[in-house]
Amino acid sequence: MSAYESACHEEVCATCSDEAVPVTVVRLLEDGMAEVDTGQGREEVSVALVEAQVGDTVLVHAKEAIAVVGQVVLGQAVTGEVTT
Repeated sequence: MSAYESACHEEVCATCSDEAVPVTVVRLLEDGMAEVDTGQGREEVSVALVEAQVGDTVLVHAKEAIAVVGQVVLGQAVTGEVTT
């Protein structure tokens, strides 16, 4: 099987069955990390792969922000195209 072929043949993939969840960046930390509000509490996640700012909504999968889906610009929320 090549690297481009899917290893998943079942109804649910064992490696990607989890979903990314939207969270809000509360505080940027050192080393590409951020404190985020999950709606059920706060957690630390990596934002090294995205250009997130405080107030942005990011999609997080496995403690890694994978996309910015809502940004705060000059105190106003901006939504639209997903950026990575």
